[in-house]
Amino acid sequence: MDNNNKNTANIGIVVHGPEIIDSGCAKMIFDLLNDFNHNSTKIKTMAKLGGTIGRVAVIDNNLETTIDISEKLVPSESLKKLNNCNDILFLINYGKSKETGHTFGKIVVERSNIKNKTVIQIERPKEKDGTILIWNTPKNDFENKLINYLSNKLNLPIENCISNGLTIWEEHNNIYRELHGVDKGEAIMLNGIVVGRAIGAPVILVSNNNKLINIINGEIKWHGVEKLGEIDLKKVIIKTGILRRHPSNINKNKKNNKGYEYDLSSKGEVIIVNHAGEDVLEEIKNKKVSAVITIGDDTTTICGDILARFDIKIIGITDGDRDDILKNPIITEGSNIFLIKNCKDDDVGEMLEEKLKDKNMTYIDTLNYIKEILNKNKIDYGIDEY
Repeated sequence: MDNNNKNTANIGIVVHGPEIIDSGCAKMIFDLLNDFNHNSTKIKTMAKLGGTIGRVAVIDNNLETTIDISEKLVPSESLKKLNNCNDILFLINYGKSKETGHTFGKIVVERSNIKNKTVIQIERPKEKDGTILIWNTPKNDFENKLINYLSNKLNLPIENCISNGLTIWEEHNNIYRELHGVDKGEAIMLNGIVVGRAIGAPVILVSNNNKLINIINGEIKWHGVEKLGEIDLKKVIIKTGILRRHPSNINKNKKNNKGYEYDLSSKGEVIIVNHAGEDVLEEIKNKKVSAVITIGDDTTTICGDILARFDIKIIGITDGDRDDILKNPIITEGSNIFLIKNCKDDDVGEMLEEKLKDKNMTYIDTLNYIKEILNKNKIDYGIDEY
């Protein structure tokens, strides 16, 4: 409890992923916490996003004043930050399945190394197999009453974790990591880059000397592996399937948000994003940007969808190997997407980075300059104008 006010309980909430937000569950949980009353103790909540894809869902659902999205943090980092100034911690998530949700919670809590404070995980709250998990034993009557109150209000049982957490082992100098809850045909992303697709089960990633070398029961995408570079299979951020399953309330034209300055008609910085498109807001923040060039089909899909919220046009460089990672992605009208026909989009991206480095141009001048570069180098292409 707050040392300055014994009648105040400070509660820190880590919100993970878009589904818990798009489903309305995050707001519902906030409301339930604010309504809870025990021995006249007031609740003061502080929420932080854990992960990056959920940021767009926060924007679309107008929750920027409720959920802090100012920092790019993995869930365990968010939990550690909130641990410093709160009495009780929450982790709210909507995993693809009960198993993946429990596995996620166990990994996050173990990585956060929080052992002196109760962490309450609310998992898949609108599903029949939804649960409440308690990490670390509740320390007082208030915490027990709060847990039972949420269990009753959400109609969720309090259960033990069914997962052993990270499934990883070493054999013959290779490191193996098994993925849980991956369906056949789903894309596999490591650190924001698509590196393959599931073709069976169980899906097992294999690395040697910090390089991904195989996906057992998966089809590897070497193009993505090249972009990925060195990884630590114990720490790499893994996502599978559709990144945002139920997008709703798409909130466009938020271009006046603090930190984003974008003007098509005047000269500005030319930003090139060639991987991890979900981080594009970091790339453009506090810069005067005139053109955003995205390299790769998946990067273009993700960046285009995110930047459409701010009415920002993109110039995409693709070669037609797009994966299904977003449901019904949108793109700002006036954007131009190049389809490269006789070489890889990465090769064109390297060429453009070299030519456009430190350039200040308008959007139209950038577009025309790219056409000039491609024509000079005899690169065959088509353009989709949106």
